[in-house]
Amino acid sequence: ASPDPAALTAARELFRARQLAEAQAAYEKLAAAHPGNLEVQVQLGELALRRDDPAAAVVYFEKAAGLDPKSARIQKRLGDAHGTVAMKAPLFSKPGHARKTLAAYERAVALDPAYVEGRLALFEFYRQAPGIMGGGFDKALAEAQAVKALDAARGRVALATLYAGEKQYAQAFAQFQEVLATQPDDYLALFQIGRLAAVTGQELDRGLAALRRCLELTPPTGAGVPTPASIHWRIGTLLE
Repeated sequence: ASPDPAALTAARELFRARQLAEAQAAYEKLAAAHPGNLEVQVQLGELALRRDDPAAAVVYFEKAAGLDPKSARIQKRLGDAHGTVAMKAPLFSKPGHARKTLAAYERAVALDPAYVEGRLALFEFYRQAPGIMGGGFDKALAEAQAVKALDAARGRVALATLYAGEKQYAQAFAQFQEVLATQPDDYLALFQIGRLAAVTGQELDRGLAALRRCLELTPPTGAGVPTPASIHWRIGTLLE
């Protein structure tokens, strides 16, 4: 039998309201009666990550993956949970957790090659992990290029991050200059020029000019667009 719709709705509302302890209790009650409900297992995994209990999150997301083995999103979150366990684990056990993280991310991308969040997670793993654990520049570069083909703006940020980490600053700035060459007042590209200058300590005057131009423009609509406050903060960082 399916969970009582009213009980499921109540648990969802508690989660949305960030009443996490109450949501935990509600979902645990649902799980006791309906252990095969996919949503309940996923939400218990999310709650475990939010309370910084990645080991419990792994258990819940593994159950969810068993219930829906074709879900790229669940595999990605399983990888996130394994990755958090790896960061907290003793040195001798990190490689095992890292392999599980990589396997989950690779599975997510294999299930849905157009899943940008999965590719970005795989990109970050390749970028940060040492070669002995499966990381590497060339692998990260390939993932960033794949992201760029799916979502140009996020792909440019990934590529710039990768190049900046390798101190290939000209290539990093070129990702956004590519946009400004034809759209000189592109708000997000200007912001990224300023952010990159602040993060790397390179091209400071160029970064300041880009951020000050942002303040003269009308910000685009949409989630995640830098606010004037955040731009002023970046300007302050550059001036400092």
